[in-house]
Amino acid sequence: MGTLRDLQYALQEKIEELRQRDALIDELELELDQKDELIQKLQNELDKYRSVIKPATQQVHKASALQEQHRTKRQAISGEPTAFDIHELSHVTLPFYPKSPQSKGLIKEAILDNDFMKNLELSQIQEIVDCMYPVEYATDSCIIKEGDVGSLVYVMEDGKVEVTKESMKLCTMGPGKVFGELAILYNCTRTATVKTLTNVKLWAIDRQCFQTIMMRTGLIKHAEYMEFLKSVPTFQGLSEEILSKLADVMEETHYGDGEYIIRQGARGDTFFIISKGKVNVTREDSSNDMPVYLRGLGKGDWFGEKALQGEDIRTANVIAAEAVTCLVIDRDSFKHLIGGLEDVSNKGYEDAGAKAKYEAENAFFCNLKLVDFNIIDTLGVGGFGRVELVGCLNKVQLKSDEIKTFAMKILKKRHIVDTRQQEHIRSEKQIMQEAHSDFIVRLYRTFKDAKYLYMLMEACLGGELWTILRDRGSFEDSTTRFYTACVVEAFAYLHSKGIIYRDLKPENLILDHRGYAKLVDFGFAKKIGFGKKTWTFCGTPEYVAPEIILNKGHDISADYWSLGILMYELLTGSPPFSGPDPMKTYNIILRGIDMIEFPKKITKNAANLIKKLCRDNPSERLGNLKNGVKDIQKHKWFEGFNWEGLRKGTLTPPIIPDVSSSTDTSNFDSFPEDSDDPPPDDMSGWDTDF
Repeated sequence: MGTLRDLQYALQEKIEELRQRDALIDELELELDQKDELIQKLQNELDKYRSVIKPATQQVHKASALQEQHRTKRQAISGEPTAFDIHELSHVTLPFYPKSPQSKGLIKEAILDNDFMKNLELSQIQEIVDCMYPVEYATDSCIIKEGDVGSLVYVMEDGKVEVTKESMKLCTMGPGKVFGELAILYNCTRTATVKTLTNVKLWAIDRQCFQTIMMRTGLIKHAEYMEFLKSVPTFQGLSEEILSKLADVMEETHYGDGEYIIRQGARGDTFFIISKGKVNVTREDSSNDMPVYLRGLGKGDWFGEKALQGEDIRTANVIAAEAVTCLVIDRDSFKHLIGGLEDVSNKGYEDAGAKAKYEAENAFFCNLKLVDFNIIDTLGVGGFGRVELVGCLNKVQLKSDEIKTFAMKILKKRHIVDTRQQEHIRSEKQIMQEAHSDFIVRLYRTFKDAKYLYMLMEACLGGELWTILRDRGSFEDSTTRFYTACVVEAFAYLHSKGIIYRDLKPENLILDHRGYAKLVDFGFAKKIGFGKKTWTFCGTPEYVAPEIILNKGHDISADYWSLGILMYELLTGSPPFSGPDPMKTYNIILRGIDMIEFPKKITKNAANLIKKLCRDNPSERLGNLKNGVKDIQKHKWFEGFNWEGLRKGTLTPPIIPDVSSSTDTSNFDSFPEDSDDPPPDDMSGWDTDF
């Protein structure tokens, strides 16, 4: 046995070895960062090169331009609407499959070891364990096939499987592993094939059951918290919306028997509501230093409310009389939330004059027919259909000889029916027709025929912000500030009407001829009202908020999360959260914005705003606090910015597009001619009300 000195020497050697290893890791990480930067620089140069050679060979390379378009533009994802009425969820009976303690333990450990599922609450994991049912496969069976649509997630209990992608082996998996988890988030195609190498035993759960568990847990807890809050006199004058936000921000804390929750004389800024257990309230008697029992409190009772008003010296002890669970809110959270949307309603957007103008406009467009338009050029192509620049024959002529042009979004009915997007399209029409903001593309009229739906919109010929970002690589601080401000104005307008947008990204921002950015594509927008939530999985993977991924229900605060992501992407050329596939992207998002290393080009104030917009807890995000959007407008990053000039259109944009006429489409990529598709067999439901 060595002496103490020998042991100290050995320990010193180990510490030095670890220090050297850390230094090597730091060097390798630095090298990796430099290589990442080089790759990004080369990618930007390549994109610039492609965009420079495009105009000279516009017609020759239409097909390759379309290929490039599909390669780099991001597709948004939308799950099917929730299967249940959310108010009925608490009465839904979940299936239960008995399991041995060993099986239960294995499933729970597998879930806690999975990058995505470990983020669930323990009560949710317990319900998932109970609901999983057994499945068995023989050797050389296919459990999951790449490209197939899937709705099940599996936990392996026994056996071995091989995972391949495009016939290339990725790995083998044994017991205690979760696979197929993307399918429980939304309806999607499998990204790899899983085949058995031996006989295997699995446990499975489907998307509907998983989402019911996720939604129900949140809703029951939220309803319980709301009931508690409504019983507190301090809160009885507050609106449902504010109470709902308070319920979201309250945290559960647990105390053991005899533990002090509050100590007399201490400073405190927290307020407590007892949700489980009992407490004793005592006060020290100065004459004999003995605590005097005042009263007992139980479930539904509260204490410490004076701390919310600023009186922070505790006047009594509160001690747990048994195991106690409290709902806790601190003074800062309370102060930030008491207020609401009433002072940011942006009523100034629609005065009497503007209203009369829009009514006259509607009367004019009502008289137009589809045959009155002719196609001039294609502005965009996507899975939904196309956007064409159209001119109106003889009907809308300006004083000059210039033709009045519009953007016509042409949607394939077959695609809408196949992807079950009918409700989204109806919602898009309704919201856009009623949206009268200078920062939202106008929708004037809709048409339909046997094969297509047509949306006649304002033509913005400055091009997509995505194209400009692709060609420039990234934007300066001041350029990013201008486009972010345009989005803030659009969001202020939508949110004041209880509308959530849900698909912010550079692809959905288009410049008008002046260079002002406008929101376009309202396929995922939804009117949810105030203090309400929605549950459908919606958005583009890099931009979705954590509460959408975890199926907790989301509201307008998800739009403020995406605003932070947009800022980061405009400043750097790529979003902060990005992985090789959607599931990996979601796992990176769930780790949080604090795990992201910000490049030096992002200024301190910009980084501060991004982090405040991308708080994990939706109730803590800037834009969703008591001053609403004003908190963003007054942030240091916007100091000196001319908001009034932006609203009036007198502020000079950072990039002024070159638009020579109302038919100039040079700011858009080129696209090939449309290939004709047959209409779907069942068009019922579309022959009315569009």
